Amino acid sequence: QVHLVQSGGGLVQPGGSLRLSCAASGFTFSRYTMRWHRQAPGKERELVALIANTGSSIMYADSVKGRFTISRNNANNTVYLQMRSLKPEDTAVYYCVAARVGEAAYWGQGTQVTVSV
Repeated sequence: QVHLVQSGGGLVQPGGSLRLSCAASGFTFSRYTMRWHRQAPGKERELVALIANTGSSIMYADSVKGRFTISRNNANNTVYLQMRSLKPEDTAVYYCVAARVGEAAYWGQGTQVTVSV
């Protein structure tokens, strides 16, 4: 059974940092591209960052470039999103996603990130 278990969200002040983790099980993690999406209240879900299965290719949304870092550890089946210089507009529910061409994607349960004074 596939599981993507997220952790690390919470409340942080503007300018602060958080690290999200997503621990995967039930599938061959090293074969999947991993993505982080987010959805803010009243807005559409957006892709924040992705990392190829080997880590050789990484992409970021323009809104987070230079502030967020995606990484993965294929030895322990975990993907991370390090978030720095957080802004109130980063407030959203963040989801990790495992994707592979030709297959349905797997989604994590979501974790709330709130950036507020």
